[in-house]
Parts: sequence; C-alpha cells; structure tokens
Amino acid sequence: MGLYGEHVLPRIVNVACSAKSARPLRGRVCAGLSGEVIEIGFGSGLNLPFYPPEVQQIAAVEPADISWNMAAGRMAQTTTTVQRSGRDAQSLPYPDNSFDAAVSTWTLCTIPDASAALREVHRVLRPDAPIHFVEHGLAEDEPVRRMQQRIDRVHVRVAGCHVSRPIVELLTNAGFVVTELDAFYLKGAPRFAGAISLGVGLAA
Repeated sequence: MGLYGEHVLPRIVNVACSAKSARPLRGRVCAGLSGEVIEIGFGSGLNLPFYPPEVQQIAAVEPADISWNMAAGRMAQTTTTVQRSGRDAQSLPYPDNSFDAAVSTWTLCTIPDASAALREVHRVLRPDAPIHFVEHGLAEDEPVRRMQQRIDRVHVRVAGCHVSRPIVELLTNAGFVVTELDAFYLKGAPRFAGAISLGVGLAA
C-alpha cells in the first residue's frame, strides 16, 4: 500500500469517518443483521457499536494494520466475535455460501477494483443473503456528476478515494438485486463527496 496508504491514510479515514453525521447512517446499515457477517473495509471498527446482538461473528476484511490496531478498543467493548479475515476484498479466503450477510460502509470508493470485490462478496454470501451498504459515489444530479468526473483522478491521489463510482450499478453488475435504496446528499459535506447511497442488495 505504500507509506501514505499504510500509515497516513488510515488515520485520515478514521477521523473523517468518525463524524457525528455518520453515526445514524451506520445504525441504519447495521439494523436487522444477524448470524455470521463479513464486513469489507472494517477500518477502525466504527460499525461495531451498531451491530445488533443477533450478529454472532464478524469476519473483518481490512488491509491496513494501523486501522486494525485502532479497532482494538472497540473490539474489547463488544461481545461479538471479530476475526480479521484477510486484507483484500478482491480475493476472499472463504468458500462459496459462507455468510448470512455482508456490510460495506464507505469502502467501495477506496478498493482498486470494486467490481471484483463485490463479485467476491456475492460469491461468499448464501443465496438471497443481503449486503447492507452506505457509500458515497456518483450523484444523481448531472452538474454534480460532471464535477465528480473532472476531479476524481486528483481526489483519489489526495484523499485516497474515488468520488464518481456508480454504486448501484456496481452492485447490480456483481449480481445483487437492490431492494432498498435511499439516495441523498450528506448534510455538511460538499456535494461532490457527499452523494450517498444507503440500502440493501440481495445476492440473487
């Protein structure tokens, strides 16, 4: 990942994703989860306080050691079993049909090949199992889209994430049927980075 990606970016992401405005969205994403869950882009464990008690185990996919270390305090406060289960969502170390659900929160913008990662998530989910997601990506409004597409290459170099990825299209192309979707702009965020897609997709 390089010095910046391994040591600097995880700290930036931890601060940015700890924003108060993100907490209710994490609560919405984690609501209704149960059984064995795989979370891609586990980061510093910011979703842990929102997992319901019905979740028995979390397989955490996280590439950065620093993020995993920052998650230790949150893991110590939960009764749910959390196991670091790989670093690369594009190649998951599990057989087909292994999990009851998947979670992705502000992750698809940073994975080099988001399509490959979603295909892998689809593979390891049991039939009709859900992926719960909240992501920022390509906006619905054309003027914002044009801005996103203009600055995407620079933004990924500076901030480590893409702003113009079509979230629903990525999910659909990976074999998910999006059954719930709330698209909106995150209050207080610039529109080019605050176009949010929150919902549920089923592994068809």
